[in-house]
Amino acid sequence: MNRTTLSLIAGASALAAVTAVASLTAPGAAGTDTARAAARLPVERTSVACPAPSSSDLAETSYASFTPVTKGVTGEGKAELRAAARKSAKTGEDAGADGTDGTDGGTEQAGEAGKAVLKPGEPGTPTAGDASGAESPALTGTAEGKYAPGWTVQQTTEVTAGTGRGLQGVACTVPDTEFWFPAASTEAGRTDYLHLTNPDDSAAVVDIELYGTEGELESQVGQGMTVPPHSTEPILLSTLTAEKQPNLTVHVTVRGGRVGAAVQALDAKLGGDWLTAAADPAGSLVLPGIPADATAVRLVAFSPGDTDADLKVRLASPSGGITPAGNETLHVKAGMTTAIDLGDVTRGEAGSLVLTPTDEAVPVVAAARVIRGKGSAQESAFVPATRAVDSRASAVGNTAKGTILSLTAPGESAKVKVTASAGSEGGSPVSRTHTLKAGTTQNIEVPVPSGLEGSYALTVERLSGGPVHAARTLTADLDGVPAFTIQPLPDDQGTVSVPETEQDLSVLQE
Repeated sequence: MNRTTLSLIAGASALAAVTAVASLTAPGAAGTDTARAAARLPVERTSVACPAPSSSDLAETSYASFTPVTKGVTGEGKAELRAAARKSAKTGEDAGADGTDGTDGGTEQAGEAGKAVLKPGEPGTPTAGDASGAESPALTGTAEGKYAPGWTVQQTTEVTAGTGRGLQGVACTVPDTEFWFPAASTEAGRTDYLHLTNPDDSAAVVDIELYGTEGELESQVGQGMTVPPHSTEPILLSTLTAEKQPNLTVHVTVRGGRVGAAVQALDAKLGGDWLTAAADPAGSLVLPGIPADATAVRLVAFSPGDTDADLKVRLASPSGGITPAGNETLHVKAGMTTAIDLGDVTRGEAGSLVLTPTDEAVPVVAAARVIRGKGSAQESAFVPATRAVDSRASAVGNTAKGTILSLTAPGESAKVKVTASAGSEGGSPVSRTHTLKAGTTQNIEVPVPSGLEGSYALTVERLSGGPVHAARTLTADLDGVPAFTIQPLPDDQGTVSVPETEQDLSVLQE
Protein backbone atom coordinates (compact mmCIF):
# COMPACT_ATOMS: atom_id res chain seq x y z
CA MET A 1 0.00 0.00 0.00
CA ASN A 2 1.57 3.37 -1.07
CA ARG A 3 1.71 6.62 0.94
CA THR A 4 -1.03 8.28 -1.13
CA THR A 5 -3.48 5.50 -0.27
CA LEU A 6 -2.54 5.71 3.42
CA SER A 7 -3.08 9.49 3.41
CA LEU A 8 -6.52 9.11 1.86
CA ILE A 9 -7.52 6.52 4.46
CA ALA A 10 -6.24 8.69 7.30
CA GLY A 11 -8.14 11.70 5.96
CA ALA A 12 -11.35 9.73 5.62
CA SER A 13 -10.95 8.38 9.14
CA ALA A 14 -10.44 11.87 10.56
CA LEU A 15 -13.51 13.14 8.69
CA ALA A 16 -15.64 10.29 10.05
CA ALA A 17 -14.41 10.91 13.58
CA VAL A 18 -15.11 14.63 13.43
CA THR A 19 -18.58 14.31 11.94
CA ALA A 20 -19.52 11.78 14.64
CA VAL A 21 -18.76 14.18 17.50
CA ALA A 22 -21.83 15.32 19.46
CA SER A 23 -22.39 19.07 19.27
CA LEU A 24 -24.84 21.31 21.08
CA THR A 25 -24.91 23.83 18.25
CA ALA A 26 -25.04 23.54 14.49
CA PRO A 27 -23.80 26.08 11.90
CA GLY A 28 -26.38 28.66 11.03
CA ALA A 29 -26.91 32.28 10.26
CA ALA A 30 -24.84 34.75 12.25
CA GLY A 31 -26.46 35.65 15.53
CA THR A 32 -28.90 32.73 15.42
CA ASP A 33 -29.00 30.45 18.49
CA THR A 34 -29.23 26.95 17.11
CA ALA A 35 -28.79 25.04 20.39
CA ARG A 36 -31.02 21.99 20.61
CA ALA A 37 -32.68 20.66 23.73
CA ALA A 38 -31.26 17.45 25.14
CA ALA A 39 -33.39 14.36 24.73
CA ARG A 40 -34.02 12.00 27.64
CA LEU A 41 -33.13 8.44 26.77
CA PRO A 42 -33.18 5.24 28.85
CA VAL A 43 -29.93 4.26 30.52
CA GLU A 44 -28.25 1.20 29.01
CA ARG A 45 -26.41 -0.14 32.06
CA THR A 46 -27.06 -0.12 35.82
CA SER A 47 -25.16 -1.62 38.75
CA VAL A 48 -26.27 -2.33 42.32
CA ALA A 49 -24.55 -3.46 45.51
CA CYS A 50 -26.40 -5.15 48.38
CA PRO A 51 -24.79 -5.60 51.83
CA ALA A 52 -24.80 -8.91 53.71
CA PRO A 53 -28.23 -8.96 55.44
CA SER A 54 -27.39 -10.15 58.95
CA SER A 55 -24.90 -11.95 61.18
CA SER A 56 -27.76 -13.50 63.21
CA ASP A 57 -28.50 -17.21 62.91
CA LEU A 58 -32.18 -16.29 63.46
CA ALA A 59 -32.36 -14.05 60.39
CA GLU A 60 -34.88 -14.75 57.63
CA THR A 61 -34.20 -12.67 54.53
CA SER A 62 -36.38 -12.08 51.49
CA TYR A 63 -34.95 -10.62 48.29
CA ALA A 64 -36.86 -8.93 45.47
CA SER A 65 -35.85 -7.53 42.07
CA PHE A 66 -37.82 -5.32 39.69
CA THR A 67 -37.35 -3.29 36.51
CA PRO A 68 -40.26 -1.02 35.52
CA VAL A 69 -41.37 -0.92 31.91
CA THR A 70 -39.74 2.09 30.24
CA LYS A 71 -40.88 3.77 27.04
CA GLY A 72 -38.25 4.01 24.33
CA VAL A 73 -36.38 0.86 25.36
CA THR A 74 -35.49 -1.29 22.38
CA GLY A 75 -33.67 -4.57 21.96
CA GLU A 76 -32.84 -7.18 24.54
CA GLY A 77 -30.38 -7.20 27.42
CA LYS A 78 -29.61 -9.10 30.58
CA ALA A 79 -29.53 -8.75 34.35
CA GLU A 80 -27.50 -10.77 36.83
CA LEU A 81 -27.06 -10.85 40.60
CA ARG A 82 -24.09 -12.66 42.09
CA ALA A 83 -23.09 -13.44 45.65
CA ALA A 84 -20.08 -11.44 46.83
CA ALA A 85 -17.17 -12.80 48.84
CA ARG A 86 -17.55 -11.76 52.44
CA LYS A 87 -15.28 -10.98 55.38
CA SER A 88 -16.77 -12.14 58.66
CA ALA A 89 -18.04 -9.28 60.81
CA LYS A 90 -17.51 -11.39 63.93
CA THR A 91 -13.95 -12.62 63.52
CA GLY A 92 -12.52 -10.51 60.72
CA GLU A 93 -11.50 -13.68 58.89
CA ASP A 94 -12.16 -13.92 55.18
CA ALA A 95 -15.02 -16.17 54.21
CA GLY A 96 -16.31 -16.95 50.77
CA ALA A 97 -19.97 -16.35 50.04
CA ASP A 98 -20.48 -20.09 50.10
CA GLY A 99 -19.10 -20.32 53.64
CA THR A 100 -15.60 -21.47 52.66
CA ASP A 101 -12.55 -20.08 54.42
CA GLY A 102 -11.78 -17.68 51.59
CA THR A 103 -8.04 -18.28 51.59
CA ASP A 104 -7.72 -16.10 48.49
CA GLY A 105 -8.44 -13.05 50.64
CA GLY A 106 -12.06 -12.78 49.56
CA THR A 107 -11.28 -11.77 46.01
CA GLU A 108 -12.92 -14.69 44.22
CA GLN A 109 -15.34 -13.94 41.41
CA ALA A 110 -18.76 -13.89 43.07
CA GLY A 111 -20.15 -16.42 40.64
CA GLU A 112 -17.43 -18.82 41.77
CA ALA A 113 -17.68 -17.91 45.45
CA GLY A 114 -21.39 -18.65 45.73
CA LYS A 115 -24.66 -18.80 43.90
CA ALA A 116 -27.01 -15.81 44.16
CA VAL A 117 -30.44 -16.46 45.64
CA LEU A 118 -32.33 -14.34 43.11
CA LYS A 119 -32.61 -14.18 39.32
CA PRO A 120 -33.97 -10.88 37.91
CA GLY A 121 -37.12 -11.20 35.80
CA GLU A 122 -38.65 -9.50 32.77
CA PRO A 123 -39.43 -5.74 33.01
CA GLY A 124 -42.80 -5.16 34.65
CA THR A 125 -42.75 -8.36 36.75
CA PRO A 126 -40.81 -8.68 40.02
CA THR A 127 -38.98 -11.78 41.13
CA ALA A 128 -38.45 -12.94 44.71
CA GLY A 129 -36.16 -15.25 46.65
CA ASP A 130 -35.23 -15.97 50.25
CA ALA A 131 -32.41 -17.15 52.46
CA SER A 132 -31.96 -18.08 56.12
CA GLY A 133 -29.34 -17.55 58.79
CA ALA A 134 -26.12 -15.62 59.07
CA GLU A 135 -24.66 -16.86 55.80
CA SER A 136 -27.12 -15.02 53.52
CA PRO A 137 -24.85 -13.38 50.96
CA ALA A 138 -24.18 -9.84 49.93
CA LEU A 139 -25.04 -9.34 46.27
CA THR A 140 -23.59 -7.38 43.39
CA GLY A 141 -25.36 -7.05 40.08
CA THR A 142 -25.44 -5.47 36.66
CA ALA A 143 -28.38 -4.91 34.33
CA GLU A 144 -28.07 -4.01 30.66
CA GLY A 145 -30.44 -3.08 27.85
CA LYS A 146 -34.14 -3.33 28.67
CA TYR A 147 -33.40 -4.47 32.23
CA ALA A 148 -31.34 -1.42 33.18
CA PRO A 149 -33.68 1.63 33.45
CA GLY A 150 -34.98 1.88 37.02
CA TRP A 151 -33.69 -1.52 38.18
CA THR A 152 -34.15 -1.89 41.93
CA VAL A 153 -33.29 -4.70 44.33
CA GLN A 154 -34.59 -4.96 47.91
CA GLN A 155 -33.63 -7.15 50.81
CA THR A 156 -35.79 -7.36 53.94
CA THR A 157 -34.67 -9.33 57.00
CA GLU A 158 -36.70 -10.44 60.00
CA VAL A 159 -34.75 -11.09 63.20
CA THR A 160 -36.88 -12.43 66.06
CA ALA A 161 -34.45 -11.96 68.97
CA GLY A 162 -31.15 -10.42 69.98
CA THR A 163 -29.54 -7.07 69.20
CA GLY A 164 -31.34 -5.46 66.28
CA ARG A 165 -34.41 -7.70 66.51
CA GLY A 166 -37.22 -6.58 64.22
CA LEU A 167 -37.40 -5.75 60.51
CA GLN A 168 -34.28 -4.58 58.69
CA GLY A 169 -34.78 -3.48 55.10
CA VAL A 170 -32.60 -1.83 52.50
CA ALA A 171 -32.87 -1.00 48.83
CA CYS A 172 -29.55 -1.99 47.31
CA THR A 173 -27.42 1.01 46.45
CA VAL A 174 -25.92 2.25 43.21
CA PRO A 175 -22.11 2.21 43.61
CA ASP A 176 -20.63 5.68 44.08
CA THR A 177 -17.56 7.50 45.39
CA GLU A 178 -18.98 9.53 48.31
CA PHE A 179 -21.58 8.89 51.04
CA TRP A 180 -22.87 10.74 54.14
CA PHE A 181 -24.48 8.92 57.08
CA PRO A 182 -25.81 11.20 59.83
CA ALA A 183 -27.53 9.40 62.78
CA ALA A 184 -24.97 6.61 63.20
CA SER A 185 -23.70 5.93 66.73
CA THR A 186 -21.00 4.32 68.87
CA GLU A 187 -22.80 4.72 72.21
CA ALA A 188 -23.28 1.84 74.64
CA GLY A 189 -26.05 -0.46 73.46
CA ARG A 190 -25.55 0.38 69.77
CA THR A 191 -23.67 -1.88 67.37
CA ASP A 192 -23.26 -0.06 64.06
CA TYR A 193 -21.53 -1.60 61.06
CA LEU A 194 -20.54 0.26 57.92
CA HIS A 195 -20.92 -2.20 55.04
CA LEU A 196 -18.76 -1.53 51.97
CA THR A 197 -19.48 -3.63 48.87
CA ASN A 198 -17.28 -3.51 45.78
CA PRO A 199 -19.04 -4.71 42.59
CA ASP A 200 -16.12 -4.15 40.23
CA ASP A 201 -13.14 -6.14 38.92
CA SER A 202 -10.55 -3.94 40.65
CA ALA A 203 -10.00 -3.10 44.32
CA ALA A 204 -11.46 0.07 45.85
CA VAL A 205 -9.55 2.29 48.30
CA VAL A 206 -11.76 4.00 50.88
CA ASP A 207 -11.35 6.72 53.53
CA ILE A 208 -13.77 6.89 56.48
CA GLU A 209 -14.19 10.03 58.59
CA LEU A 210 -16.27 10.27 61.78
CA TYR A 211 -17.77 13.52 63.11
CA GLY A 212 -19.22 13.89 66.60
CA THR A 213 -20.69 16.77 68.57
CA GLU A 214 -17.28 18.45 68.94
CA GLY A 215 -16.00 17.86 65.42
CA GLU A 216 -13.94 15.20 63.68
CA LEU A 217 -12.89 12.24 65.80
CA GLU A 218 -9.28 11.13 65.82
CA SER A 219 -8.84 7.88 63.93
CA GLN A 220 -6.16 6.61 61.59
CA VAL A 221 -7.72 3.19 61.11
CA GLY A 222 -10.28 4.35 58.57
CA GLN A 223 -7.79 5.82 56.11
CA GLY A 224 -6.82 3.95 52.96
CA MET A 225 -8.93 0.84 53.58
CA THR A 226 -8.94 -1.62 50.68
CA VAL A 227 -12.10 -3.44 49.59
CA PRO A 228 -11.18 -6.32 47.25
CA PRO A 229 -13.02 -6.86 43.95
CA HIS A 230 -16.46 -8.48 44.10
CA SER A 231 -16.45 -8.52 47.89
CA THR A 232 -18.18 -6.97 50.87
CA GLU A 233 -16.69 -5.86 54.17
CA PRO A 234 -18.58 -4.90 57.36
CA ILE A 235 -16.65 -2.45 59.56
CA LEU A 236 -17.67 -2.04 63.20
CA LEU A 237 -17.66 1.72 63.80
CA SER A 238 -16.53 1.35 67.41
CA THR A 239 -13.25 -0.14 66.12
CA LEU A 240 -12.50 3.14 64.35
CA THR A 241 -12.69 5.32 67.48
CA ALA A 242 -12.59 4.91 71.26
CA GLU A 243 -15.13 7.70 71.76
CA LYS A 244 -18.73 6.85 72.67
CA GLN A 245 -20.85 9.14 70.55
CA PRO A 246 -24.66 8.88 70.63
CA ASN A 247 -24.95 10.92 67.42
CA LEU A 248 -22.36 10.47 64.74
CA THR A 249 -21.93 11.46 61.10
CA VAL A 250 -19.97 9.02 58.94
CA HIS A 251 -18.35 10.31 55.75
CA VAL A 252 -17.14 7.79 53.18
CA THR A 253 -14.96 8.84 50.26
CA VAL A 254 -13.46 6.53 47.66
CA ARG A 255 -9.97 7.35 46.36
CA GLY A 256 -9.98 4.66 43.70
CA GLY A 257 -12.82 2.59 42.30
CA ARG A 258 -16.33 2.75 43.72
CA VAL A 259 -18.43 0.97 46.34
CA GLY A 260 -21.96 0.57 47.59
CA ALA A 261 -22.29 1.69 51.22
CA ALA A 262 -24.87 1.39 54.00
CA VAL A 263 -24.84 1.44 57.81
CA GLN A 264 -26.51 -1.37 59.75
CA ALA A 265 -27.54 0.26 63.03
CA LEU A 266 -28.43 -2.32 65.70
CA ASP A 267 -29.68 -1.50 69.20
CA ALA A 268 -29.86 -3.86 72.17
CA LYS A 269 -33.28 -2.52 73.26
CA LEU A 270 -34.67 -0.57 70.29
CA GLY A 271 -34.26 -3.07 67.47
CA GLY A 272 -32.53 -1.71 64.40
CA ASP A 273 -32.55 -1.07 60.69
CA TRP A 274 -30.38 -0.01 57.78
CA LEU A 275 -29.35 3.63 57.54
CA THR A 276 -28.86 4.49 53.87
CA ALA A 277 -26.85 7.45 52.63
CA ALA A 278 -28.44 10.87 52.97
CA ALA A 279 -28.96 13.13 50.00
CA ASP A 280 -25.98 15.25 49.00
CA PRO A 281 -25.38 18.38 51.12
CA ALA A 282 -27.95 21.07 50.28
CA GLY A 283 -29.49 24.19 51.79
CA SER A 284 -32.99 22.68 51.91
CA LEU A 285 -33.80 19.04 52.68
CA VAL A 286 -36.83 16.75 52.94
CA LEU A 287 -36.99 13.65 55.16
CA PRO A 288 -40.10 11.83 53.91
CA GLY A 289 -42.28 9.18 55.49
CA ILE A 290 -42.22 9.68 59.28
CA PRO A 291 -44.80 7.11 60.52
CA ALA A 292 -48.05 8.46 61.92
CA ASP A 293 -47.64 6.43 65.12
CA ALA A 294 -44.01 7.38 65.79
CA THR A 295 -43.45 7.73 69.53
CA ALA A 296 -40.05 9.45 69.25
CA VAL A 297 -38.13 11.19 66.46
CA ARG A 298 -34.53 12.38 66.71
CA LEU A 299 -33.23 14.70 63.98
CA VAL A 300 -29.48 14.59 63.31
CA ALA A 301 -27.75 17.12 61.02
CA PHE A 302 -24.21 17.96 59.97
CA SER A 303 -22.68 20.93 58.14
CA PRO A 304 -19.63 19.74 56.12
CA GLY A 305 -18.37 23.20 55.19
CA ASP A 306 -16.74 26.03 57.13
CA THR A 307 -19.98 27.92 57.83
CA ASP A 308 -22.61 27.32 60.51
CA ALA A 309 -26.12 26.55 59.25
CA ASP A 310 -29.40 27.83 60.67
CA LEU A 311 -32.45 25.87 59.61
CA LYS A 312 -36.20 26.16 59.98
CA VAL A 313 -37.73 22.86 61.07
CA ARG A 314 -41.21 22.09 59.78
CA LEU A 315 -43.41 19.03 59.61
CA ALA A 316 -45.40 18.64 56.39
CA SER A 317 -48.61 16.95 57.61
CA PRO A 318 -51.82 16.00 55.70
CA SER A 319 -53.28 19.42 56.55
CA GLY A 320 -50.18 21.51 55.88
CA GLY A 321 -47.00 22.72 57.54
CA ILE A 322 -46.59 22.47 61.33
CA THR A 323 -43.74 23.95 63.36
CA PRO A 324 -42.66 21.69 66.26
CA ALA A 325 -43.14 23.57 69.52
CA GLY A 326 -39.79 24.44 71.06
CA ASN A 327 -37.86 23.24 68.01
CA GLU A 328 -38.72 25.87 65.45
CA THR A 329 -35.09 26.23 64.34
CA LEU A 330 -31.89 24.21 64.41
CA HIS A 331 -28.38 25.68 64.63
CA VAL A 332 -25.73 23.38 63.11
CA LYS A 333 -22.12 24.29 63.81
CA ALA A 334 -19.68 23.78 60.96
CA GLY A 335 -17.95 20.41 61.09
CA MET A 336 -20.02 19.20 64.05
CA THR A 337 -22.94 16.80 64.39
CA THR A 338 -26.07 18.30 65.97
CA ALA A 339 -29.16 16.43 67.18
CA ILE A 340 -32.55 17.41 68.60
CA ASP A 341 -35.30 15.20 70.00
CA LEU A 342 -38.71 16.03 68.50
CA GLY A 343 -40.73 13.52 70.54
CA ASP A 344 -43.99 12.31 69.01
CA VAL A 345 -43.91 15.14 66.49
CA THR A 346 -46.38 13.55 64.04
CA ARG A 347 -49.13 13.18 66.70
CA GLY A 348 -51.00 10.46 64.89
CA GLU A 349 -50.74 11.85 61.36
CA ALA A 350 -48.45 11.09 58.44
CA GLY A 351 -45.57 13.54 58.22
CA SER A 352 -42.29 14.51 56.62
CA LEU A 353 -39.61 16.78 58.04
CA VAL A 354 -38.78 19.79 55.86
CA LEU A 355 -35.59 21.75 56.59
CA THR A 356 -35.08 25.17 54.99
CA PRO A 357 -32.54 27.96 55.67
CA THR A 358 -33.59 30.77 57.98
CA ASP A 359 -31.49 33.19 55.95
CA GLU A 360 -28.42 32.25 53.92
CA ALA A 361 -28.47 28.71 52.51
CA VAL A 362 -25.62 26.55 53.86
CA PRO A 363 -25.29 22.93 52.63
CA VAL A 364 -26.10 20.31 55.28
CA VAL A 365 -26.85 16.58 55.46
CA ALA A 366 -29.50 15.11 57.74
CA ALA A 367 -31.29 11.96 58.86
CA ALA A 368 -33.82 11.03 61.54
CA ARG A 369 -34.07 8.05 63.86
CA VAL A 370 -37.70 7.02 64.34
CA ILE A 371 -39.10 4.85 67.15
CA ARG A 372 -42.44 3.06 67.30
CA GLY A 373 -43.90 1.30 70.34
CA LYS A 374 -43.33 1.73 74.05
CA GLY A 375 -41.42 0.10 76.89
CA SER A 376 -39.81 -3.21 75.99
CA ALA A 377 -41.80 -3.37 72.74
CA GLN A 378 -39.98 -0.65 70.83
CA GLU A 379 -38.49 -0.78 67.35
CA SER A 380 -36.41 1.78 65.45
CA ALA A 381 -35.79 2.77 61.83
CA PHE A 382 -34.15 5.64 59.96
CA VAL A 383 -35.25 8.29 57.46
CA PRO A 384 -32.41 10.09 55.65
CA ALA A 385 -32.90 13.27 53.66
CA THR A 386 -33.92 12.09 50.20
CA ARG A 387 -33.73 13.39 46.63
CA ALA A 388 -37.00 14.25 44.93
CA VAL A 389 -38.75 11.94 42.48
CA ASP A 390 -38.18 14.01 39.36
CA SER A 391 -39.62 11.36 37.06
CA ARG A 392 -40.02 7.90 38.61
CA ALA A 393 -39.09 5.70 41.57
CA SER A 394 -39.92 2.14 42.59
CA ALA A 395 -40.07 0.09 45.79
CA VAL A 396 -40.17 -3.70 45.57
CA GLY A 397 -40.93 -6.44 48.10
CA ASN A 398 -44.45 -5.26 48.99
CA THR A 399 -47.15 -7.62 50.23
CA ALA A 400 -50.94 -7.36 50.41
CA LYS A 401 -50.75 -6.15 54.02
CA GLY A 402 -48.26 -4.06 55.94
CA THR A 403 -47.22 -1.64 53.17
CA ILE A 404 -47.44 2.16 53.59
CA LEU A 405 -46.56 4.63 50.83
CA SER A 406 -45.91 8.22 51.90
CA LEU A 407 -45.82 11.08 49.36
CA THR A 408 -44.80 14.68 50.08
CA ALA A 409 -45.12 17.86 48.02
CA PRO A 410 -43.02 20.29 50.09
CA GLY A 411 -43.46 23.32 47.82
CA GLU A 412 -46.00 23.28 44.99
CA SER A 413 -48.90 20.90 44.50
CA ALA A 414 -48.20 17.88 42.31
CA LYS A 415 -49.94 15.10 40.43
CA VAL A 416 -48.56 11.56 40.62
CA LYS A 417 -49.41 8.12 39.30
CA VAL A 418 -48.85 5.09 41.51
CA THR A 419 -48.71 1.66 39.86
CA ALA A 420 -48.78 -1.73 41.54
CA SER A 421 -46.96 -4.18 39.31
CA ALA A 422 -47.91 -7.75 38.58
CA GLY A 423 -47.14 -10.11 41.45
CA SER A 424 -43.98 -12.21 41.55
CA GLU A 425 -46.17 -15.33 41.28
CA GLY A 426 -49.25 -13.93 39.55
CA GLY A 427 -51.62 -10.98 39.35
CA SER A 428 -52.38 -7.99 37.12
CA PRO A 429 -51.03 -4.41 37.45
CA VAL A 430 -53.22 -1.62 38.87
CA SER A 431 -52.64 2.17 38.62
CA ARG A 432 -54.12 5.13 40.46
CA THR A 433 -53.59 8.88 40.14
CA HIS A 434 -53.29 11.21 43.14
CA THR A 435 -53.09 14.98 43.60
CA LEU A 436 -50.88 16.23 46.43
CA LYS A 437 -51.61 19.62 47.95
CA ALA A 438 -48.69 22.00 48.38
CA GLY A 439 -46.86 21.64 51.69
CA THR A 440 -48.52 18.35 52.66
CA THR A 441 -47.73 14.68 53.20
CA GLN A 442 -50.20 11.92 52.40
CA ASN A 443 -50.16 8.24 53.23
CA ILE A 444 -52.05 7.11 50.16
CA GLU A 445 -54.20 4.03 49.82
CA VAL A 446 -51.72 1.58 48.35
CA PRO A 447 -52.99 -0.20 45.22
CA VAL A 448 -52.71 -4.00 45.23
CA PRO A 449 -52.50 -6.04 42.01
CA SER A 450 -55.72 -7.86 41.18
CA GLY A 451 -55.30 -11.58 41.83
CA LEU A 452 -52.00 -10.99 43.65
CA GLU A 453 -49.76 -13.97 44.24
CA GLY A 454 -46.41 -13.35 45.92
CA SER A 455 -44.95 -9.87 46.37
CA TYR A 456 -45.13 -6.85 44.08
CA ALA A 457 -43.52 -3.51 43.23
CA LEU A 458 -44.86 0.01 43.61
CA THR A 459 -43.83 2.64 41.07
CA VAL A 460 -44.34 6.37 41.66
CA GLU A 461 -44.34 8.67 38.62
CA ARG A 462 -44.53 12.45 38.91
CA LEU A 463 -46.89 13.66 36.19
CA SER A 464 -46.94 17.41 36.84
CA GLY A 465 -46.41 20.11 39.44
CA GLY A 466 -43.63 20.62 41.93
CA PRO A 467 -41.09 18.25 43.47
CA VAL A 468 -42.34 15.05 45.10
CA HIS A 469 -40.55 13.09 47.83
CA ALA A 470 -41.52 9.52 48.68
CA ALA A 471 -40.88 6.72 51.17
CA ARG A 472 -42.19 3.19 51.63
CA THR A 473 -42.69 1.54 55.04
CA LEU A 474 -43.11 -2.19 55.67
CA THR A 475 -44.65 -3.23 58.99
CA ALA A 476 -45.09 -6.49 60.89
CA ASP A 477 -46.08 -7.64 64.38
CA LEU A 478 -43.31 -9.71 65.96
CA ASP A 479 -44.68 -11.04 69.26
CA GLY A 480 -46.15 -7.67 70.15
CA VAL A 481 -43.24 -5.59 68.82
CA PRO A 482 -44.35 -3.11 66.10
CA ALA A 483 -41.55 -4.02 63.72
CA PHE A 484 -40.99 -1.76 60.71
CA THR A 485 -38.48 -0.63 58.12
CA ILE A 486 -38.49 2.53 56.00
CA GLN A 487 -37.00 2.88 52.52
CA PRO A 488 -36.79 6.33 50.91
CA LEU A 489 -37.59 6.43 47.19
CA PRO A 490 -35.22 8.79 45.35
CA ASP A 491 -35.59 9.16 41.58
CA ASP A 492 -34.41 5.99 39.86
CA GLN A 493 -32.47 7.98 37.24
CA GLY A 494 -33.64 5.52 34.62
CA THR A 495 -33.22 8.11 31.88
CA VAL A 496 -30.39 10.50 31.11
CA SER A 497 -30.13 13.71 29.08
CA VAL A 498 -28.43 13.15 25.73
CA PRO A 499 -27.71 16.19 23.50
CA GLU A 500 -29.13 15.98 20.01
CA THR A 501 -26.27 15.52 17.56
CA GLU A 502 -25.67 16.20 13.91
CA GLN A 503 -22.75 16.40 11.51
CA ASP A 504 -20.73 19.61 11.77
CA LEU A 505 -18.30 19.88 8.82
CA SER A 506 -17.42 23.49 9.69
CA VAL A 507 -14.75 22.27 12.10
CA LEU A 508 -12.75 21.08 9.06
CA GLN A 509 -12.41 24.70 7.87
CA GLU A 510 -10.00 25.58 10.69
